[in-house]
Amino acid sequence: MEPPLPEDVTGKELDADVRRDLSGLSGENATAVARHLVQVARLLDDDPALALEHARAAQRRAGRVGAVREATGLAAYRAGEYEEALRELRTARRITGSQEHLPLMADCERGLGRPERALDAAAGPAADALDRAGRIELAIVVAGARRDLGQADAAVLELRLPELTGSVPPGLRESQARLQEAYDDALAAAGRPVPRRGRGGAAGPQVAEGGVADEDDDVLLWEEEA
Repeated sequence: MEPPLPEDVTGKELDADVRRDLSGLSGENATAVARHLVQVARLLDDDPALALEHARAAQRRAGRVGAVREATGLAAYRAGEYEEALRELRTARRITGSQEHLPLMADCERGLGRPERALDAAAGPAADALDRAGRIELAIVVAGARRDLGQADAAVLELRLPELTGSVPPGLRESQARLQEAYDDALAAAGRPVPRRGRGGAAGPQVAEGGVADEDDDVLLWEEEA
C-alpha cells in the first residue's frame, strides 16, 4: 500500500532533468512516481521515515530509473536504513554511471559497523571522479572511519585539506564549514587543542604539527562525508 499523496502535489514541481528520466514510463505512472519523489524531497529533513515510504513506492513503480533508486538510497540513508541505502545507491550508480554518492556509500559501511570497508571504498579509483565538494565529504567520512578504528591522529591528518582555512568559492562554503567542524571534532578526540575561529570560520594563529603555537603567537584553540 502506498502512502497518501497531498492533492497539491502534482509532480510538476520535480526538477526537469528528473522528469525527463521518467519519460519512458506511462503517463499515469510517471505522474505518480513524480508525485512520490516530490514528497521525498519535501519530507527528507523533517520525516525521513515517511520520505522513505514514498521513495519505496516510487521504486516499486519505476525501479529501473536511476533517479528513483538514488532517491530511495538517500531516503534510506537519512532514515538510518544503511543496508537498503547502500544497495539502492549501488544500483543507482550502475544505472547512471555517476560516482556522486560514493561518500554516502562509504558512510553506510560505517553505519553497518564496517569502517575498514569504508576506507577501501574511499581508496578506490571511483574517488578520482568526485568534484571538490565530494572529495571533502569523502575525507570527512574517512576521518570518521579512522576514529571508529581508534586512529584519532590519522583522522586529524585526513582532514588537513586546503579548504580548511582561507577563502573558498561560494559553492564550497558549506563544505568548508563541515570540514572545519569535523576537524575540530577530530582534534578534540585526539586530545589536541581546538582552534579559535574568527568571522567566516577562519582559525586563529596556526599551530605547528606537534600542536604547539609559534613562539610569538597566542596559544591556540586550532582545526567534513557523505
